[in-house]
Amino acid sequence: MFDKEMLEKLDSKEKETLKETLKGLIEQTYAVENEYKELKNSYDNLQNFIKQVVEVLPNAIWVLEDNNELFLENSEAKKLKGLIDEITFQTKSSEIEYKNSHYLIKTSSAYGKKIISATDITQEKRSERLASMGQIAAHLSHEIRNPIGSVSLITSTLLKRVTPKNRPLVEEIKKAIWRVERIIKATLLFTKGVQIHKTKVNAATYEDELKSAISYYAFSKEIDFIFDLENSEIEVDFDLFSIVLQNFIFNAIDAIEEDESESGEVKIIFKENCFKIVDSAPPINDTSILYEPFKTTKTKGHGLGLALSLEILNAHEVRIELLNNEKGFKIIL
Repeated sequence: MFDKEMLEKLDSKEKETLKETLKGLIEQTYAVENEYKELKNSYDNLQNFIKQVVEVLPNAIWVLEDNNELFLENSEAKKLKGLIDEITFQTKSSEIEYKNSHYLIKTSSAYGKKIISATDITQEKRSERLASMGQIAAHLSHEIRNPIGSVSLITSTLLKRVTPKNRPLVEEIKKAIWRVERIIKATLLFTKGVQIHKTKVNAATYEDELKSAISYYAFSKEIDFIFDLENSEIEVDFDLFSIVLQNFIFNAIDAIEEDESESGEVKIIFKENCFKIVDSAPPINDTSILYEPFKTTKTKGHGLGLALSLEILNAHEVRIELLNNEKGFKIIL
């Protein structure tokens, strides 16, 4: 504020100078204000850009203040709220298991803030585990193959010479050997990888193939096998697709065996380019590990049947689905 008396003492030239000076100050004030607005707008844009960058990252990101109060997190981090409580800052890199998943944790500090990232490495850990288990399984399969082949040959010879009274015992031995040979074949197929050779075959021809396989499979209950295979041509690797159908049928048999019912039913249907394998056993409890190698909810089994089946079906580029209204699977060619 200027004093009124002081202003009156100024001559016209001094007043004009003062006016120009004030005008310049006002213009500079507006310029500074505009620069501040531009700077703030630029800062806000930078903040929004950083938030967008953090948001599109596939891993969980947290930014914490020095007092560990949350400054920023992306949507992946919001899904893992409890994980941040498990993280320590003693090491810059570590692995944490959280809710059946594995995460690679990396931490750093910058500008007075802590930055944490969590990357889901569950698939990588699973692949490492499967590779290790696969190598062991393949080695054991190779070691077992030769003695089992010898026992199988001896059993076939014995079956020709055995008395009628002891024949059922030898036949049970032969069934058991067939099952071991089948496990060996499945293990080697799974560890080496599936190579398919498609040919045109009649879907109905699988009935005899599956009936023969069932005759070798050991089970104690009365089970009705109902075949309804449409007489139509499909293009598949006959032997490998036969393994798939056998696996689903044997799984159905095992499920019926473990049920409290005295008997059961398994239906094998092929219509309109779609296979269905349906059984009378109770619904599957844990569908999350259905195709997980070396994992099984059954009291017997090696956990490779459905995993190998899925690999074969993927090689055929066909789709598999769980049925909703009944217990079973649908394979859509």
